[in-house]
Amino acid sequence: MMKRTMRPLLSVLLLMAVAATLAVRVTIRYSSIELKNEYPFAAKAQKPVINETLLKYASVDIGEPKLKKEVEELLEGNFRTHSRHRSFLSSGRYRIDIRPRTARGIPVQLRSPEFYRIWQSFRRHLQDWFRNRKFHKEDVMVDLVNTVKVPIDRNNGKVGSEKRYKSCAVVGNSGILLKSQYGELIDSHEAVIRLNNARTGGFEGIVGSKTTLSFVNSNILHLCARREGCFCHPYGVNVALVMYVCQPVHFLDYMVCNSSHKAPLIVTDPRFDMLCARIVKYYSLKRFVEGTGKPLQEWAPAHDGANFHYSSGLQAVMLALGVCDKVSVFGFGKSSSAKHHYHTNQRAELKLHDYDAEYDFYRDLVERPQVIPFISDKFKYPPVSIYQ
Repeated sequence: MMKRTMRPLLSVLLLMAVAATLAVRVTIRYSSIELKNEYPFAAKAQKPVINETLLKYASVDIGEPKLKKEVEELLEGNFRTHSRHRSFLSSGRYRIDIRPRTARGIPVQLRSPEFYRIWQSFRRHLQDWFRNRKFHKEDVMVDLVNTVKVPIDRNNGKVGSEKRYKSCAVVGNSGILLKSQYGELIDSHEAVIRLNNARTGGFEGIVGSKTTLSFVNSNILHLCARREGCFCHPYGVNVALVMYVCQPVHFLDYMVCNSSHKAPLIVTDPRFDMLCARIVKYYSLKRFVEGTGKPLQEWAPAHDGANFHYSSGLQAVMLALGVCDKVSVFGFGKSSSAKHHYHTNQRAELKLHDYDAEYDFYRDLVERPQVIPFISDKFKYPPVSIYQ
């Protein structure tokens, strides 16, 4: 009799347990939905799926065969096709006579012992640079403190400092700066990075006067090499110069100028250069496909793919991400009514850059850095603010 009485009771209890379990699951489900709706950033915590096809295309350097041929010619001593770049040759300082190879296979007749030393160093640096371009290094962003900031600190008497700058201002050269007075704000940062030796004299109220690091492309150093003493110090001889090589023959200018620089003259890691190139190309490909509806294969003819390149400004921002705890960006952008540069009368943009794609990158850098491709998940992005 007791067993019959207990059976209905057990059935009721079992039904109640099942109902309670279902109720808990429903509650958790709707609580999760409410959390996502109330806190939209919760959905951004996961790494988004990035278009693999775009990644593949962005990883291919169309200009690699052309560059390889150029490097091989230079290593053999063939400068004839690069005569327009030979600033140090035209100066007559080293009395160099470029001729065909001798019977012993020597590609260049060297009349100056000084140039012979430069030539050997040039070959070594060029070989290392070209070889390292081919190897991807995930932690290259993390290495920037040791490869860039530490040598600068050491030159300034700060030995053993391996921390990032507390704050950095990256000052672009856009003419839109003429409508603002950011000088005091820029100079308030611990470190100020300027681009391509843009002058500050007469523009202090707009761009400030403080300079910690001058970031240039090698075309700028090439121009400096034509001057007496290879002068390239518009911000003072103690300001470090960081340079990326855009033409391999410019390593000769680097060899000549490096000995005359009081402050560090640092060449960027080619793996860092390749990272910047891939990121910009990814954004350019993405914009091209979404904006035109055309296949990826048509991107190269539309953007002169073999000569396509990132701007100095973009790589300076990338550099700041690696060496600064907080990054402020000034003078990046364009306006139909503004000059291309605040300090020149140039209005036209360079066609080898896709500035709109770079602006898309900056927008993601501020709003959703987790969608930026090719950068290691281990890297922690600093907060970025853009002032226009």
